[in-house]
Amino acid sequence: MLENKRSRFESSVSPHMTAAYNLARWLTRHAHDAQDVVQEAMLRAFSFFDGFRGVNSRSWVLKIVRNTCFTWLEANRPSEIASMALEELEDSAPLLFCPGPADDPETLALRRATAARLDSALSAIPNHYREVVVLREIEGLSYKQIASVIDAPIGTVMSRLARARTELRRILSRPGVSEGVSR
Repeated sequence: MLENKRSRFESSVSPHMTAAYNLARWLTRHAHDAQDVVQEAMLRAFSFFDGFRGVNSRSWVLKIVRNTCFTWLEANRPSEIASMALEELEDSAPLLFCPGPADDPETLALRRATAARLDSALSAIPNHYREVVVLREIEGLSYKQIASVIDAPIGTVMSRLARARTELRRILSRPGVSEGVSR
């Protein structure tokens, strides 16, 4: 019976591990912390898997990761936002930093600068805005799925996303964003 539960859990959850890690990575701002959070979230998910009704495993997993992440942040870094190393940014933002075989050094440098600016801007916005941006723009979740993950009405998701985008535009329009953002 336990083997059957484990098999069903793995088939339901495994396809969403990258999304789980990405969400934890952007919220904790540190690769090792994100791994710890995802591991803890998977333990929680497994223990509550009998209550999962199979509706949307991606939203279910991301909701558990989100809640685990905020619990971890409250306990370990209540006011600190860790900065992300450029190499780690390249790993977690493949759409921004996707070098092609014909990319010259100047193109690579521009992509790295863009990735660094985006990271700085995302670091400067509050977690409740950052999470909806990550879930929508990086993970591609629908508004309905995001609402399920963050346990909020769709209107709240839409307003947070609009405010986050406005704030990101404001931050990115300032000079010197990649050198570090001050609030």
